[in-house]
Amino acid sequence: MSEESMAGRTILVTGASDGIGAEAAKVLASRGATVHVTGRSADKLRPVAEAVGTEPLVADFSRLDDVRRLADEVNQRVGRIDVLMNNAGGTFVPKNTTVDGHEPNFQVNHLAPFLLTHLLRPRLAAAGSSLVVNTSSVGNLMGKIVLDDLDYHHRRAIEFPAYGTGKLMNIVFTRGIAQRWSDDGIVSVAVHPGPVGSSFGRDSWLVGLLYRTPLKRFATISVPDGAAPLVALAERGPDPELNGRYFSRFSPDGRENKQAHDQAIIDGLWDRSLEIVGLS
Repeated sequence: MSEESMAGRTILVTGASDGIGAEAAKVLASRGATVHVTGRSADKLRPVAEAVGTEPLVADFSRLDDVRRLADEVNQRVGRIDVLMNNAGGTFVPKNTTVDGHEPNFQVNHLAPFLLTHLLRPRLAAAGSSLVVNTSSVGNLMGKIVLDDLDYHHRRAIEFPAYGTGKLMNIVFTRGIAQRWSDDGIVSVAVHPGPVGSSFGRDSWLVGLLYRTPLKRFATISVPDGAAPLVALAERGPDPELNGRYFSRFSPDGRENKQAHDQAIIDGLWDRSLEIVGLS
């Protein structure tokens, strides 16, 4: 792509304090886009914001009030969003509930980006045609969505399956947007970037173990390699052929949990999430 391939486009990248979010933000800015970045660590986010030439937007997705404040700040700062990159997420110990009382894998990986995307819908629609990129994972295959127990009140939450459920929800949410917001010109796509050797797992002893040993360099890909699929989708833009699809890196129609195409799950998760965040 040319150095100005993204000129004139406004992009918001979440989870941009480090890792593939920071890398994607810098690459897209270098190609001419106006890139706004958000993350939970002010110290880590500041140099990324300086590199892309905008002010940092600090928000912790384990606090839904932070998400609401973030949406207000973005709405005040920009008139349109061409690409919303929902990249924030991670794997968390399920017993450490959020300040909002939710299981953290559910809130940080799904509920917070669900709320943010809804609050930014007017800015996405204002672009005429826009793209929502949801960072998912092959871990979706281990997930299971139980609509009447999204917070694991009645079943045992095990860390990696709970993370996989959050990543499955990213795909299901992608399908929900595709089915509901196409009249606004909003296209949605989910993507597994690959097993990236970044700070993934920093909130987890179990899942992060691999990332804290020399095995990391044999089992993971580099941060630039992990960011590349996100950059490619952003540059492709709101192509209708992307709508509602799940990519495994650059390949469309990656391996999915069977619930990802279950219409009752797509509708049920959408409706239950609206109720939980107070938008129903």
